[in-house]
Amino acid sequence: MLPFSRSIACLLAGLLLMTVALAVMNTMVPLWLSGAGVATSTAGYVGALFFCGTLAGTVSAGRLIRLFGFNGCYQAACMLCAFSSAGLLLGLDGCSWGALRFLSGVSSAWIWVVVESALLRAGSVKSRGSLLAAYMMVYYVGTVLGQLALGVLDDEMAVMVPGVCVLCVAGMVPLFVARMPEAEDAEAGVRVALGPLLRRRSAMLGVAGCAISGVVLGTLYTLMPVFLAHKGMSVPDVGFWMALLIGAGVAGQWPLGRLADGYGRGLVLRGLSVMIAAACMGLLGGDWLLAPSFVVLGAAGFSLYPIAMAWGCSDAARDELVVMNQLLLLSFSVGSLAGPAVTSSLMQCFSNDWMPLALALAACLYLPVLQVRRSK
Repeated sequence: MLPFSRSIACLLAGLLLMTVALAVMNTMVPLWLSGAGVATSTAGYVGALFFCGTLAGTVSAGRLIRLFGFNGCYQAACMLCAFSSAGLLLGLDGCSWGALRFLSGVSSAWIWVVVESALLRAGSVKSRGSLLAAYMMVYYVGTVLGQLALGVLDDEMAVMVPGVCVLCVAGMVPLFVARMPEAEDAEAGVRVALGPLLRRRSAMLGVAGCAISGVVLGTLYTLMPVFLAHKGMSVPDVGFWMALLIGAGVAGQWPLGRLADGYGRGLVLRGLSVMIAAACMGLLGGDWLLAPSFVVLGAAGFSLYPIAMAWGCSDAARDELVVMNQLLLLSFSVGSLAGPAVTSSLMQCFSNDWMPLALALAACLYLPVLQVRRSK
């Protein structure tokens, strides 16, 4: 039985609403830019600024939690997300939209750090895995719901942005009902030395895996809608394929997690890297390969992060968990920043096909890293 308290259940309910809002914006912003004739490289850099914001938010979240607690940090994140979404209505400009997406990325990171840190502190060593699995399932279900909403909602900015703001405000309500406990040991977590952590094989490979996962997921969220739009797909069609991609990620969480527990995380991470590369090659084939490629890419791409994160935290003591969590999120954010920036430039200079090619290359780069570390 999952160790849910009332506060944890309310926190996950708020996360679900916020994730729907973030998923809608993550897909629609590049589509709005593409529809306005903005260059692909500009759309990529606007997307990269979102993940740059997640990097800044990850660094600043610990201090914010110590000052205002879990509840205060979470409420501030919801308000910042609503503000940064509403600001898009003021005009379509690459620079201003990049700044607003940066703020949206900051708010996203604050939410992730609050939720993950609260779950890590709430659970025992045995129950942390269950709580983290519930977190990932809620996150991906919310993302799928956001993508499916694109098929039934008006894609006009003036209609969709106010709806996103309403979801952000609604996401604050559950934590008015039940408050999270104070993070009384946050100061101790900040003083944990990074050197001993990074010398552990599990931590190093977890950090590397989260960075590769950031490249993969950052590129998928930011440039997959552009890739599909360039194939001539409509907004509802893009929403359907993105929902299929993320739905496959939801379906793959439990079986792939069980495989990692039973056969070793290193072996499963190697298999996931090969699956990502193969699925990306399928995207370059005929239309009949599109559905199976999306299923494989979703299952493997979205499972890479939780398995790498679990490996990175496997040898961490309780007082090291928050620092280890921040370190893994930082590496994920760096990958999420670099992936869309580099890939969008390749797409702009060469062709649309460089999106799957870049993902395949990133996945393959993880294989020698795993092998070199294993041979030592």
